[in-house]
Amino acid sequence: MREVSTQAFASARADGAVAIDVRTPGEYLAGHVPGARLMPMDEVFARTHELPRNAPVFVLCASGARSLTVADMLNRLGVDARSVAGGTAGWESAGYPVVRGAASDVA
Repeated sequence: MREVSTQAFASARADGAVAIDVRTPGEYLAGHVPGARLMPMDEVFARTHELPRNAPVFVLCASGARSLTVADMLNRLGVDARSVAGGTAGWESAGYPVVRGAASDVA
């Protein structure tokens, strides 16, 4: 399993990395990483065709538990998926910005 720190994710994000948020729409609207695309856990596997195969995909949830599960399954399907340790809560606790409410990155 590949798990990355919040700082490693922040660096990758600054370089344009793809990030998906696997929480529910309500959780996502309550606060998410800017640019992270909403892809609820129960939809991910039907939507794997939307994910790149030639670049890492960073997976976020609230604290890192759901993202570990999703990243593991995506890796088995050939996606280079990496769970972000601490999830959105860790991101926000580290002082990084979050977006609240509807945003253009809601898929």
